[in-house]
Amino acid sequence: MPHPEIYLKKNEDKRLRKGHLWVFSNEVETKRSPLEQFSAGDLVHVKSDDGAVLGTAYINPQTLICARLLSRKPNLKCGVNFFKERLIIALALREKLFDKPYYRLIFGESDGLPGLVIDRFGPVLSVQITTAGIEKRKDSLFSALIELLSPEAIILKNDNSQRQLEGLSLESEIVYGQLPEPLIIEENNAKFKIDIINGQKTGWFYDHRNSRACVAAIAKNQRVLDLFSYTGAWGIPAALARAAEVICVDASDSALALALENARLNNIQHKMHFVGSDVFEFLKQARQENQLYDIIILDPPALIKRKKDFKQGYEAYRRLNQLALQVLAKNGILVSASCSYHLSHENLHEILRSSARHIDRHLIFFSRGGQGPDHPIDPAIPETDYLKTFFCSVSSSL
Repeated sequence: MPHPEIYLKKNEDKRLRKGHLWVFSNEVETKRSPLEQFSAGDLVHVKSDDGAVLGTAYINPQTLICARLLSRKPNLKCGVNFFKERLIIALALREKLFDKPYYRLIFGESDGLPGLVIDRFGPVLSVQITTAGIEKRKDSLFSALIELLSPEAIILKNDNSQRQLEGLSLESEIVYGQLPEPLIIEENNAKFKIDIINGQKTGWFYDHRNSRACVAAIAKNQRVLDLFSYTGAWGIPAALARAAEVICVDASDSALALALENARLNNIQHKMHFVGSDVFEFLKQARQENQLYDIIILDPPALIKRKKDFKQGYEAYRRLNQLALQVLAKNGILVSASCSYHLSHENLHEILRSSARHIDRHLIFFSRGGQGPDHPIDPAIPETDYLKTFFCSVSSSL
């Protein structure tokens, strides 16, 4: 049976023809295709103003991004075989890139599955569904995952604000198998215990893997300050790489408790200190006490979640970087990152330039980083390119 149709307004097909997958509600010609006739998650044909078929999408008439393309083909059947085909392609790339099963398996639009993120933690899959279109077909997804990967457990991580916008529930649950305890992964020659159910996002952040390795490579004999440390993904590899001392700062007591467990798991707890504190307050106090650090890692959570929050978020990034520079030792290294899509590379570049000049420091970039290869970037979808990291060498003013 053919899918129902939505028509776009004149010239609103340009983004899709260039490769993007999103249709915004204000791009739909609602006289020809009233949105209220559709139910959340329905499959639809997307057509241009002149009737040309642009592809098959799922729709949610209640959201700003009201449709997301799953295929350029008409009459797509979105069942088990569809998910298997997309998973096989994504898996083939990851198996070329990694020799162990610890990676992001599905990164939404980049892997042809908008609204879906899957992280692989060895025998366990952590699945985050953020749209009604994928939610409606989750049983087919789970069947495909079980058939292809034979996991011990599949965890559905639903505590995501995007689900609220889609009208979906927020309860996380084990939907298949039994979660092994403890669950240990490996990254950058270190072992980490993962708490999927209570952890942030899917339970781990694979995206900074390469940048963390770069820090470890320069950490020997250095005093390292890891801000917003979460469970130790930056600090523990640095300690293993013979850093003199690593101080992890985070506002979450549960995250720091797990970081301590991970330090013990790697037998480097004697090199590490864990401080429960608001990072802004920690930096202010460190400045007052004349504490200095050779390497500072500044990897905050997204401080600009929506475009309208830009001004306030930009100021927060500026304050953080300026405070960090003030407690950086002579000829020290600042690793400054942002995962906020709405803060561009150019924005962070300018924040670092102006912050250094404000306190009369000479700052240069000696390397840049971004998301790891298991977070591939679709060149037609700029939203998939979100992570930026600057490695800065900082000295006294010239």
